Amino acid sequence: MMFSELKSKWKDVESRQILALMDRQRVNNFSIQTNGLFFDYSKTNIDGDTLGLLLDLLKKSSFHEKREAMFSGKKINITEDRAVLHTALRAENGPILMDGKDIMPAVLGTRFRMLNFAEAIRNGEIQGEGGRYTDVINIGIGGSDLGPSMAYLALRPYTNGPKCHFVSNVDGAHINDVLEGLNPRTTLVVVASKTFITIETLTNAQTALDWMAKKVMRPADNFVALSSSMGRTAEFGISADRVFSFEDWVGGRYSLWGPIGLSLAIALGRDDWLSFLDGAASMDRHFIATPDRDNICIILALIGIWHAQIGGHATRAVLPYEQRLERLPAYLQQLEMESNGKAVKIDGSDVEITTGPVVWGTSGTNGQHAFYQLIHQGTQIIPCEFLIGKQGHEPDLCHQHRLLQANCLAQSQALMVGRNLDDARKIASLKGFVGDELERQARHRVFKGNRPSTTLVYDKLTPACLGQIIALYEHRVFVEGAILEINSFDQWGVELGKELATALGPVLMGEDAGEGNDASTEHLVQILRSNK
Repeated sequence: MMFSELKSKWKDVESRQILALMDRQRVNNFSIQTNGLFFDYSKTNIDGDTLGLLLDLLKKSSFHEKREAMFSGKKINITEDRAVLHTALRAENGPILMDGKDIMPAVLGTRFRMLNFAEAIRNGEIQGEGGRYTDVINIGIGGSDLGPSMAYLALRPYTNGPKCHFVSNVDGAHINDVLEGLNPRTTLVVVASKTFITIETLTNAQTALDWMAKKVMRPADNFVALSSSMGRTAEFGISADRVFSFEDWVGGRYSLWGPIGLSLAIALGRDDWLSFLDGAASMDRHFIATPDRDNICIILALIGIWHAQIGGHATRAVLPYEQRLERLPAYLQQLEMESNGKAVKIDGSDVEITTGPVVWGTSGTNGQHAFYQLIHQGTQIIPCEFLIGKQGHEPDLCHQHRLLQANCLAQSQALMVGRNLDDARKIASLKGFVGDELERQARHRVFKGNRPSTTLVYDKLTPACLGQIIALYEHRVFVEGAILEINSFDQWGVELGKELATALGPVLMGEDAGEGNDASTEHLVQILRSNK
């Protein structure tokens, strides 16, 4: 990897004030507008030379070949010998070939069947023993939960179907609190697990089945499976016409666009669901066809590389100033950290540079009263990614939306501008402080500033807009992974903990002695088992 020139550049500009670069020409040159999105990255320390070096780094990587390979159905997930074609799930037509076969007829067939089922639930053609379904419980974990639950909250103004609930944690409190107050006779349960062996999901599904069996004569009739294992779903009692499958070329954290999104499709209805897919597909077209310099997916990724791999900033804060995007940072945690949290290159050699940063955040303005103190005055620099809409969905409360916008802009401005000691002294003096106490108080009011941020402005959080935003971040992860020479589409780091948990379950239940565990784990098992 050719990072030496960029690291040298970083040393040259690290202490340079971003504000000193700022003028209208810079804003025009360091922003991108496309399909209702405006992306401003002028509040970073990237100048023309730096951007040129980053684009050179991209060209010298395998990115362009990998992008072509991904969209043409080649098996770029080399550790699992799989293609990566989640983009096909939101495509309008084909052909899209894999191993010489057009996969789009099957994709469109599943989409047609899925949407017909969703509409039948919405209009009451398919009902429970107690009549029309009033509630839908989505049981999944990871990509089978984070995507649908995030999008359901984000698109709440468009959801006019049954109320959706989401269960992921194997902690019994989660499903207990969701089931409480629901009517099993009018509740549909969607069990989302590609393999139908995910222990957390299957445990929660069995709990839901037992709960339903107390009030429903044929409880399994109120279940739907999103899975590729027809045999296991049949053993659970779910009929084949209630199973919606997807292929192994769809990774869990990229699966929202197909059957994993069934609960969202039921909530939204056909038209808004298709609009959601269309928004993502428009970002796919932008990603494929737009030159690197004007490609929002590529530039977002290069900024990430500049801050994390070149500058060494260990975390990245995603800060949507839209309450309904509250779950977006959690969704992006999995998308980015599971994809690029790797220590080995595609060829099996060690990665010589830090890979994925820690991704975190929450909605503004809540975060301002929680962790922004660290962002503004902490000793570590945390690059921030702000998102804000031009319009809200509450016309009678537009004054609150303007206040929200003002806070978003103020935070990015404050991060860049800061406050120097002289200005802090003036503030302290106005509060009546003098002498040594004035100096002490002033120092507490200094903001070093020069902290980078980007801002993504969208027109309004519609289904199409949300589709664009999610696809934008998917492609950002892809670009960063290509530059780092890692496989962004496997997740072997998840497996070891699963294996050990499977072995420790019988030990905690007293069914196995658990020989061979380390002393700490043995001791913790004894403590946990002591409370019977």
